[in-house]
Amino acid sequence: MTEEEEFKYIVRIAATDIDGNKPTKYALMQVKGIGYMVANAIINRTGVDGRERIGKLSDEDIEKLSNAIETVNEWLPSWMRNRRKDIATGEDKHLIGTEIELTLREDINLLKKIRSYRGIRHERGLPVRGQRTRSNKRSGLTVGVQKRRR
Repeated sequence: MTEEEEFKYIVRIAATDIDGNKPTKYALMQVKGIGYMVANAIINRTGVDGRERIGKLSDEDIEKLSNAIETVNEWLPSWMRNRRKDIATGEDKHLIGTEIELTLREDINLLKKIRSYRGIRHERGLPVRGQRTRSNKRSGLTVGVQKRRR
């Protein structure tokens, strides 16, 4: 086979379609929950070349990357994980893909359920983290300065 036939324009890792033209280090960052540092850790763990285009990688290398992403909770240091001291279990986790959105929705629903200040702000659609509401976060018609009548 020639190089043109081997090149994959779309690579599927962790239920995400990744552009095959990007270098492996940056292509992994397209998966939700994987940033620059975690992508570097995955590349160092698997031994795959981070500068190689992900579309040119062999199936074995892509499988290595997939396995490293699936088992990220086992080998990634706790200070690098994106969900520290989980509310339910109390352990450090690293969430990837749709797990992030689901846990975020659960957390917001819990805040609403216990009627915390943040939960109430979420319900009303107001800023949660103390931003001002007088000049920003306005909805409806634009409020501006009216011209004086003569």
